[in-house]
Amino acid sequence: MAEKSNGVMVNLNNMSIHGDSDVDSPMGFAPFHPEADEQPYDKQLVSVDVDTRKFIVVVAIDFGTAYSGYAFSFTRDPSSIHIMRRWEGGDPGVVNQKSPTILLLDPNAKFHSFGYAARDYFHDLEPQEAKKWLYFDKFKMMLYDVSEINNETMIKALNGREIPAFKVFSYALKFFKEHVIEELNDQSSTAKITLQDVKWVLTVPAIWKESSKQFMRKAAYEAGMADSSSEDRLLIALEPEAASIYCRRLRKVELAANSKHNRLAPDPFSDVIADIPERLRPAASLDDGSRYVVLDCGGGTVDVTVHEMDADTGCLKELMKASGGPYGSVAVDLAFESLLKQIFTAEFIEQYKLKRPAGWVDLLTAFESRKRSASPNKEMNINVSIPFSFFDYYKRVKSHTVESAIKKFDSKDIKWSHEGMLRITPAGIRALFEPTITEIQKIIDNVLSTVGNLHFIFLVGGFAESPVLQQAVRNSNEPNGIQVIIPESTSLCVLKGAVYFGLDPNIIKIRRPKLTYGVGVLNKFVASKHDRKKLVVGKDGTEWVTDIFDPFVKTGQAISQGQIVTRSYTPAKSNQKVMEINVYASDNESVTYITDKGVRRCATMKVDLTGLSPIKASSTGSRRRRELQLTMQFGNTEVKVMAYDVTTGKLIKADIDFLS
Repeated sequence: MAEKSNGVMVNLNNMSIHGDSDVDSPMGFAPFHPEADEQPYDKQLVSVDVDTRKFIVVVAIDFGTAYSGYAFSFTRDPSSIHIMRRWEGGDPGVVNQKSPTILLLDPNAKFHSFGYAARDYFHDLEPQEAKKWLYFDKFKMMLYDVSEINNETMIKALNGREIPAFKVFSYALKFFKEHVIEELNDQSSTAKITLQDVKWVLTVPAIWKESSKQFMRKAAYEAGMADSSSEDRLLIALEPEAASIYCRRLRKVELAANSKHNRLAPDPFSDVIADIPERLRPAASLDDGSRYVVLDCGGGTVDVTVHEMDADTGCLKELMKASGGPYGSVAVDLAFESLLKQIFTAEFIEQYKLKRPAGWVDLLTAFESRKRSASPNKEMNINVSIPFSFFDYYKRVKSHTVESAIKKFDSKDIKWSHEGMLRITPAGIRALFEPTITEIQKIIDNVLSTVGNLHFIFLVGGFAESPVLQQAVRNSNEPNGIQVIIPESTSLCVLKGAVYFGLDPNIIKIRRPKLTYGVGVLNKFVASKHDRKKLVVGKDGTEWVTDIFDPFVKTGQAISQGQIVTRSYTPAKSNQKVMEINVYASDNESVTYITDKGVRRCATMKVDLTGLSPIKASSTGSRRRRELQLTMQFGNTEVKVMAYDVTTGKLIKADIDFLS
C-alpha cells in the first residue's frame, strides 16, 4: 500500500507493496512515556512534573481576544500563584488583573506600546496623525476567522493598512516576554532570572485549528521565548482544559470538609472554606468518576469541554471532543456595531472607522463599560457616550444631526439623551445579548444530549462575569437539574489553571481530537468495494485503488496522553534528501477517499534524509528498500512527529507543518 505523490512510497506496518493482503491495515497505538504516571493527589495537592523541575518558574500567558494577562509560580513553591496586576495605564486607582489586547505600531510598523498604554496614546493622537498609526484591537480572532492560516497571512489595522499577522503576534508576545522577565527579577531576591529559567505556557481556544496553534508557537519563537531546539520550554494549553484543571482544584477545596475521601484533606486552603460563597458550593456530593462541563466564555470564543475526574489519581479524562464557536463578548460588540449601522448607515460607520479611528475606539470603550454593567435584574436604561468627533463628522457627511438620525430610526428601545448619549432600554440591551446567548445554549444542549450523567456546569472566562449571561445559563439549565457553578474571579480561571498545567502537563490523561487525520495510500483494488475511477494498474498487471484515506486517528476518538500512531514508509529514490507526506483532515469519522467532500490537505510531514548513508544491495543484487518508521503523537495539545530509521537504528529529524 503506497502513496505515490511527492516522491514517496508508503509501506504500512512493514507490508510489501507486492503483498497478497487486500485488507486495510489496522491502526496501532503504543505508550509514548509509560513511566510518566502522575502520583495520586492525596500525597501532594500541587504536583510538579519531573521535566518541569529543571526550571525555576512557570509562566502562563492568557493571550485573550479582549484582555490578556499572565501569572507565574516558582517551582519550589507551586501552590503559590502570582498574578500580574501592575499594568501601565488604565483607570486610576483600579487594580488591573489583565490588560486590553491592544497593540500599537508606529507609522513605520515598529512596536510602540501594548494594552492600556497603547489605547491611551492612540486616543490622544490628532485625527490626521492617528490615521498613520497601526492600531490592532481584538486581533486574536483572526486566527479563528481565517480559514487557511499560513506564514504569509496578512492582518488589517484599524486604518485599513495590512501587515503580516506573524509580525503583529510576535510583537505582542515579545512585549509579554520582556514584561515577565522584568517582573520576575523584581520579585526574586536571589539570583537573576533569565529566559533559560522560565517554562512558558500559552493559552489557546480548544476549538482552534492545528495551524493556529502552530502559528502561536512560531510567533513565540520569533519573540524569543524558546526555539525549535528548546521546544520543551514552551507549552500550548487549551483554555477550557486549563479552566477545568483550576475547577478541579476548586472542587477539592469545596468538598474537603465533607468528602468521604479522606485523602482530599488536609487541604492548605481549608482555612478559607468557610468564606466560599454559597453559590460556589455543589448541590450534591461528588463521587469518584464525577463528570462536569466547563463553559469557557471569553472575549472572542466560547469553548466547551467535558471532563471526568478520577479521584484516585486526580487526573482528568475528556469525554467528548471540544466544541464551541465565535460567541464571546465580542459578538455583543458586533451586535452593537450592527445597531449603529442600522441607525447611521453602514457606509457612514465604515467611513468613520477609517477617518476618525481614535473616536471609534472611544465609542467602543464607552459601550464596553456600559455592557459590563448591564444586569437582567435592573430595569434601568444605559447611556453610551458618543464622542464629539462622531457628532462633528456625521453632520459634515450627512448634513444633519445625530439626534435626528436616532429619532428617525424610531425605536422604543433606542432613544436620544440630551446629555449627548445614546440611551438603550433594558429590552434593547437584552436584544444585543440574545443572539449570542442563544448560540451558547445550543452548544450546551448539544453537550448535554451527547454525554449523559452530567450535573454541573462551571461557567468561567471574562464574559462569564456578565450578569446577563449568568442568569440566562442558570435559567436554561438549573430547572433541568444542572447546577451552574460560577467561581469567583471567573476571568482568572484559565490563567491560574494554565499555571497548574505548566507545573504538571500530565493532569489530562485522555483527549479527543476534533478532526479525523490520515494520509492517502494505495490498496489492492476490490471491485465490490472500490470506485473504478480510482483504479490503477501496475506494470505487473496488479490492480490498485488510489487515494484511499488511511486514518491515523478519528474525530472524537479517546486517545491517552502520550499514545502514538506508527506508520512505516520508504523513500521512492535511494538518493532522496527529503521525504514529504501530505496529511489530510476531515470533520467526519468515516472517510473513504482523500477526494471525498470535506476532506482537505491540512499539513505536510517532512523527514530529513540528508544524514543517512545509502543502503547496500542484497546478496542477490536486488535493490533493498529503506524502512522509516514515523510516529505521530495525538494525545497532547499539539500534534508531534518523530522518525526512526529501522536500518541504522537512528532517530532522524522529522516535523509536521500545518502552515505550509
